[in-house]
Amino acid sequence: MGRTVTTVTRQLQETRRMLSGFRRGLRRSDQYVLDGLFAGAQNHIAAIGECESLLPFEAALLAILLEQAKEISTLNHEIKILRGRLE
Repeated sequence: MGRTVTTVTRQLQETRRMLSGFRRGLRRSDQYVLDGLFAGAQNHIAAIGECESLLPFEAALLAILLEQAKEISTLNHEIKILRGRLE
């Protein structure tokens, strides 16, 4: 018997497909950034699947924000280290 519920991975792929027109309208450099955002969401696919109270894309957006926050935190830490070296 086959699956009757679409997997989160499949739903995320479908969302990317539905946004393909949006992606084509972006500058090439922005297309790469958008691809990176979806890759960040893919890193948290298990957590997205566990979030029953949100739609999969809403949970994916939360995962994207998480990845962005982690990158900002890392960069802030590096800035503090570099400032310390300058003083």
